[in-house]
Amino acid sequence: MRVPVVATTRPPRPGERDGVDRLFLDPVGFDRLVAADELLEWCRIGPYRRGVPRAHVRSPLAQGRPVLLPLDLAGALAVRAVVPEARLVLLAPPAYRADPLVAAAFAHAVAHDRTERAAAELVGLLGSSFLAPARPPPRG
Repeated sequence: MRVPVVATTRPPRPGERDGVDRLFLDPVGFDRLVAADELLEWCRIGPYRRGVPRAHVRSPLAQGRPVLLPLDLAGALAVRAVVPEARLVLLAPPAYRADPLVAAAFAHAVAHDRTERAAAELVGLLGSSFLAPARPPPRG
């Protein structure tokens, strides 16, 4: 499972590393990615912007590895608009009832009542072919 590194215009927090935790860009660099259509989705959060670089999704998918995009509702619907075959999973509080139009955009809903149970359900949605033991990242 791959979680892509998102691009952001906010400054790094203590301990965050560029290219590992986030891609820290100035507004002009972020504008270049938007203009080149290099972001799968992006949004403004307060004075900053954040987005998912397309290349960080394409590469693992081309290798047959699933990609987990932790998005808000607007981001998930933006991904659905550009990648209709994306398999969206709604992770919601136990008592949440999605609007029927919103629910229709998602392949599955997982109640986030207990982290361990929700994680197990998400892993189960991937299918047994993705349940091989994780390999440590190469050192270099």
